[in-house]
Amino acid sequence: MAGTDALVLASSRPPTAAAPAKTKSGNLLPKLRVYVGYDPRLHLPYQITRYSMIKRSSFPIEVIPIQQSELRKANIYTRVRDPSDITEFTLTRFLVPFLAGFDGWVMFVDSDFLFTGDLRELAELIDDRYAVMCAKHDYTGKATTLMDGQVRGTYPRLNWSSMILFNCSHPKNKILTPEFVGTQPQTYLQKLMWLEDDDIGSIPQTWNFLVGHCELPKDNATLCPKAIHFTEGGPWYDQWKSCQFSDLWFREQDEFERSQQVQSDLQDELVKLMPRTCNMIVYQTKSGVVK
Repeated sequence: MAGTDALVLASSRPPTAAAPAKTKSGNLLPKLRVYVGYDPRLHLPYQITRYSMIKRSSFPIEVIPIQQSELRKANIYTRVRDPSDITEFTLTRFLVPFLAGFDGWVMFVDSDFLFTGDLRELAELIDDRYAVMCAKHDYTGKATTLMDGQVRGTYPRLNWSSMILFNCSHPKNKILTPEFVGTQPQTYLQKLMWLEDDDIGSIPQTWNFLVGHCELPKDNATLCPKAIHFTEGGPWYDQWKSCQFSDLWFREQDEFERSQQVQSDLQDELVKLMPRTCNMIVYQTKSGVVK
């Protein structure tokens, strides 16, 4: 990926002047590394996921896209693509502890989210007793048709890993090497079967609110979830343009695109100023003012 897309997909580091987050375990977290699954078909949703979390975080976060093509080039992800893989990051998410050097707490999130909450609040829930932490959704029912017509069945711990905090230093996560992720059955990884129930900490479902499945509190139906997950398909698809919270997503998209236009206009102005500035420096040098 080259040009502007390469810049867009680069890791994003906001200013580091903000105070660190204090976790539930009492540790100070200077920043949170956030790995976001990237699929070329979901480029715009990825941008909105990234933009919305950076915009609202009151402490530093580093956003890192997980691109399967790059992992394959580096010989980190080598397994043959399975037809049942819904996205390019269906299984690459489980490489996050390895990619993070098996060090500290990091977050993985799918690229079809809209964040309305401050990630500092999420970081404050981190508890070192657990290998991972996630929203423990209880799925019942039949298979679901997703996004562009793909079908997903149901299984235990479904969607638990769509937004997950990894304790990369935890001994039980050391097993998640490229060799292990590349050879284990898909369901083994998706069900987090290398972990026992007691290894998995719970996060409130407001941090992974599944549109079409989760329900708002009856006594506060206007409450906005902190992380909205368009798991079955989002407003970027014609058939989902009127789904729950689509208005918020379109508002975020409009703001994102306007911010991109402002940045583009500023860059254009800087490019226009460069020849003039260079000429001034050359003139001043020749006249002896600048040496």
